[in-house]
Amino acid sequence: MTSSHPAIHLFGGTSDARLICQLLDGAGERYSLSVATDAGRQLAGDIRGEVLVGRMDAAAMADFLTARAVRWVIDASHPYAELLSDNVVAACAQSNVPMTRYQRPSEIDAINHPLLHKVDSLSAACAVAQTLGPRVLLTTGSKQLAEYQRRLTGKTVLARVLPTAEVLSQCEALGLGVDNIIALRGPFSAQFNQALYQFCQPDVVITKESGVQGGYQEKVAPCLALNIPCIVVCRPPAVHLGHIGQQVTSLDELTQHLTHWQQQRGE
Repeated sequence: MTSSHPAIHLFGGTSDARLICQLLDGAGERYSLSVATDAGRQLAGDIRGEVLVGRMDAAAMADFLTARAVRWVIDASHPYAELLSDNVVAACAQSNVPMTRYQRPSEIDAINHPLLHKVDSLSAACAVAQTLGPRVLLTTGSKQLAEYQRRLTGKTVLARVLPTAEVLSQCEALGLGVDNIIALRGPFSAQFNQALYQFCQPDVVITKESGVQGGYQEKVAPCLALNIPCIVVCRPPAVHLGHIGQQVTSLDELTQHLTHWQQQRGE
């Protein structure tokens, strides 16, 4: 007896996940996609797969995969979503479901500059920022905003975040006012970022190494061109997949995995 649910399940409300969904749509595959928030649902756009909103821990994921008889998991979550990726690996191991981790290519070595500070953690980023000027522009999203604000005591924090009611409420709850919130959906061109930096006049910008999809070089290059120090929080180490899965870094590689999966299924 075959399951009425799709055999493929994706995790991740990223642009990568959207591209993979479009790839699966083009291949005529049925699939479902898990995103954490309604903003993730909006970012998924007009894909054909079922979109499920809500966070799950490893145990809930394992129950979900088993209940729906999922046969292949694709983890296309954000490079900085360590806990989510760890949970996906644990759930797949527990449920004995093979998985593929899509890891967008890194661009951390693309730019080197005396004003570019590459650090390994949020706390290290804040330690560097404390030695610089008073206005700090965060382009790191809203997830760790409270911790940044706590560690940037005495600084004027400007936050570029997604323009959703949930995120704006979070910013307001942290005491950020209309002069501190820049609510826009990226990624942006280098010209747009340069104009924004000139408007905001930050003394330092803190960002993440978000790769081509996140407009990493477009964020950093104009910052340095304006002689504004830029702190980039490097990615956490890639999650260890063990025997349960493999990592790919391109849609071409993922297409090969899909072809292999279809052949194994007998198509």
